[in-house]
Amino acid sequence: MKNIIGIVLIALGIFLFVQGLNRRDSIAGAASEAGTELANAVDGGARQPKHVVYMVAGGIVTLIGIGVIARKPRSI
Repeated sequence: MKNIIGIVLIALGIFLFVQGLNRRDSIAGAASEAGTELANAVDGGARQPKHVVYMVAGGIVTLIGIGVIARKPRSI
């Protein structure tokens, strides 16, 4: 069961990361990045474009999936 959960988490993480890459290269990603830079310049905030959030979240979920698969089973 834990292997299935780990594989699903890895697949979800890879999917999120690829979606972030695709958004970064699209017109929506370029507009989002420009808007974020403008907003940060106006108020000094530390915002990130959505594609960065997708890529980081995908990496974290993938690492969690690898950890679930690699973890040793509990002793009863």
